[in-house]
Amino acid sequence: MAAFVSAIHNHYRSIYGHSYTEVKEKLLLLKANPTNIENSCNMTVKGFFKEWLSAVKLRVKASTYANYQMKVEKHIIPFFGDLRYDMLTIKMIHEFMDKKIKAGLSTKYVSDIIIVFKSMGKYAAKIYKFRNILSDVTVPKVTAKERPLLKALQQHRLCKFLLNDINPTALCVLLSLYTGLRIGEVCGIMWSDIDFENCVITVRRTVQRIHTGNHKTKMIVDPPKSIASRRSIPVPTFIMEMLRDSRSKNNHFIISDSEIIIEPRTLQRRFKSILKKADLPSVNYHSLRHMFATNSLQAGGDVKTLSEILEHSSVETTIPVPNSNTKPVAVPTDIHDEYKKVKRFSLVG
Repeated sequence: MAAFVSAIHNHYRSIYGHSYTEVKEKLLLLKANPTNIENSCNMTVKGFFKEWLSAVKLRVKASTYANYQMKVEKHIIPFFGDLRYDMLTIKMIHEFMDKKIKAGLSTKYVSDIIIVFKSMGKYAAKIYKFRNILSDVTVPKVTAKERPLLKALQQHRLCKFLLNDINPTALCVLLSLYTGLRIGEVCGIMWSDIDFENCVITVRRTVQRIHTGNHKTKMIVDPPKSIASRRSIPVPTFIMEMLRDSRSKNNHFIISDSEIIIEPRTLQRRFKSILKKADLPSVNYHSLRHMFATNSLQAGGDVKTLSEILEHSSVETTIPVPNSNTKPVAVPTDIHDEYKKVKRFSLVG
């Protein structure tokens, strides 16, 4: 560690760094920007995060806070915790990012960790007037990875398998495949959320399991994360027919056909079991949402409308190249016909 005592505008202070070069760089920066001289800081990175978490807890949802807390406690504190905040350098943060990516974390996840770190840096700058070293940190570039999806014939096989036994789980899987609902959203759908007359479902809540610290978790039911998240989604006619045939009490969740909440990881396990029984490749439940988007666009669906249904922040998130085609999304009539056959057979039986 190298240290240097400097006087700038009659303001004496110590500059710390891991090498003479680092101290020199900090000194040159201070001389070039005398208005950005930090106040003396004896607080550690851990101390700042403890204070920042207490502040954000008052203004964010429980799930968002749990997300922040987990990233801080699991990744940031073990690496930076006891370091004095004013000794934090860009080089250290870049080394941290590199280590996390080499350890197997995705670039997207590491980027999310750094965004949390940057938020704390803004807090320290605003409240204590410390220079925000994190403002100069560039988050890792995230490149979209191609997700494994079921091919058209495999999706058809999945639907036929589900139609042979229309139960609450089958309904939820079909809803996600034909409306793009997230797993937490579909777990939170109640029969009262369905407008049978206008063929739409309103997303009013989401179910998720969050970390509460000390390796403990709890399941929560939250309203959507934003006003845009609370949206009404059009439902294909043949899916609405299935819902009408299975309709239950308004205060029942579709997933359980009762007032009991079923958590997303249970639905994920059920979905994996369905794929195995149907002799289909193992894919994540979230891939149903991507299949819905892909199928809609290939059928000529309007990108802007699709983006709103999926609750994407921008059209670019939905598709790299905007599509101005406004043809309606095609409904697989063969699956509809298959359901009619199943209904006729069950009525005869």
